[in-house]
Amino acid sequence: MQSALTKGTVADRIADALKRHGVEMIFAQSLPSAIILAAEARGIRQIAYRQENMGGAMSDGYARLSGKVGVVAAQNGPAAALLVAPLAECLKASIPVVALVQDVERDQTDRNAFQDFDQIALFQACTKWVRRLTVAERVDDYIDAAFTAATSGRSGPAALLLPADLLRSPAVEQGRSRASCLGRWPLDHSRPSDNDLRRVAEQIARALSPVIVAGGGVHCSGAAEELARLQEEASLPVFTTNMGKGAVSERHPLSAGVLGSLVGPGSLGFYSLQLMEDADLVVLVGTRTNQNGTDSWRQIPKAASIVHIDIDPTEVGRNYEATRLVGDAAETLAALRQALSKSDLTQRKVSRAVVEAKIATFWEQFELACEPQRTSPQSPIRPQRIMAGLQRFLERDITIVADASYSSMWILGQLRAPRVGARFITPRGLAGLGWGLPLALGAKAARPDRPVVAVVGDGGFAHSWAELETMVRMNLPVTIIVLNNGILGFQRDAETVKFGSYTSACHFSAVDHAGIAKACGCPSIRVADPAELAPALKRGIEGGGPLLIEVMTDPDAHPPLSLFAEMDKAA
Repeated sequence: MQSALTKGTVADRIADALKRHGVEMIFAQSLPSAIILAAEARGIRQIAYRQENMGGAMSDGYARLSGKVGVVAAQNGPAAALLVAPLAECLKASIPVVALVQDVERDQTDRNAFQDFDQIALFQACTKWVRRLTVAERVDDYIDAAFTAATSGRSGPAALLLPADLLRSPAVEQGRSRASCLGRWPLDHSRPSDNDLRRVAEQIARALSPVIVAGGGVHCSGAAEELARLQEEASLPVFTTNMGKGAVSERHPLSAGVLGSLVGPGSLGFYSLQLMEDADLVVLVGTRTNQNGTDSWRQIPKAASIVHIDIDPTEVGRNYEATRLVGDAAETLAALRQALSKSDLTQRKVSRAVVEAKIATFWEQFELACEPQRTSPQSPIRPQRIMAGLQRFLERDITIVADASYSSMWILGQLRAPRVGARFITPRGLAGLGWGLPLALGAKAARPDRPVVAVVGDGGFAHSWAELETMVRMNLPVTIIVLNNGILGFQRDAETVKFGSYTSACHFSAVDHAGIAKACGCPSIRVADPAELAPALKRGIEGGGPLLIEVMTDPDAHPPLSLFAEMDKAA
């Protein structure tokens, strides 16, 4: 219920603007209180997190799955500082989030007021845009500017600082009324020139061994269907990056799965890398060509020509000189398909059967290599066995979320996307540990009708235990799979490879994660026998309520990353 003290105020005006932009929920903790009261009075739901770092990740997960801007709110000072990491993730991953951050009263700035801090400087490195609203006459201007910054060009986070006294001030008539809704993304749908598109179409038609590498920008643009049509019509094999997984169906005979650093012995990439090495043309779509997506920039052949499609002109050519196709991925792919329809694609059609046979062999070799672990009866349980159990549910419309580190790698390397546009949400912008659960809660808030499964390691889960209470209180039922191996697995293994030893921080004391969940009101089960996995997963995914499944996993298991290739070959 809105207080009479907030009616007719600047906070009221802000809430009206949020409503105009289609905001349905704010991830907050009752601050700035004036805005939350006004927003709730307008039917905007507050998802009350326990900690700002997690709230920022929730708004990220919400934006990724909803197609709307995520809105997070926080108090000034330490609360605001805790938003820096999740906003930095959004900046690197191109996710539109608007942060509404309370600031000290205007006449208290630079006087050492309680929790005063230079929040402009704080957010400059982790947002596309940060401003302070200082006058009541500019409310709509600044709210619209924040949403425009978040959703236009390469999407990302924006922060608006709101002095506490201004929020309580009387609203005033704005200079000109605004009616636009800017809450969906991407806001702009630009595409390259016809001449540039024709030139690239000719390159593709002439190429002997072209491949596509699809990144997270395909999902950001809603371009999965256009990419799938291009794959089929032009007979083009498609790899994806970590964030691009699900952009095409991995059941399609021209889909070669995730590459990047997942190229160690026994991985799909261990076999499919050959296709990349033989490529004479690489078409990059919506990818930053970052370290993990290129295995430290080693994967794209030096002799190959490169075409780069991206909305951000500064990403095109950053790491690889390329033919530039700057534009929205969906619009650009649609226009490229049109250009290719006028090209002679005989070369593509003639070579298609051979390429499909190669890719089928890669998948067969991968499945054969994984089979012993996927069917292993051993305890502690192999993570591959868990992924095999989860794979059976992927034909349904479910969302898979993973925490950073090994959790992401098991999901990306072991699961096979069954359809175009399947979503596998992983924090790969900065890959901060602990964001698996809050990303899943945000995804569930975005699509409450869709089951959400979060896969987290015990190390990462320790960062976000408190949000179990949020999940229960806010009625955001998620199935949480905790891979409990008692160690920081990546830290131990990476240190061992690099230094021959690892530090004392890698091992944990025994923790009863199932007990923690029960204490928060979340049903839970501990699984130590592989035979118990299938019924536990069925209960979680089909049950409709929250469930934490703590799986006692093999501490010696690690994903087949290139970093461990020599060690794995010697094993």
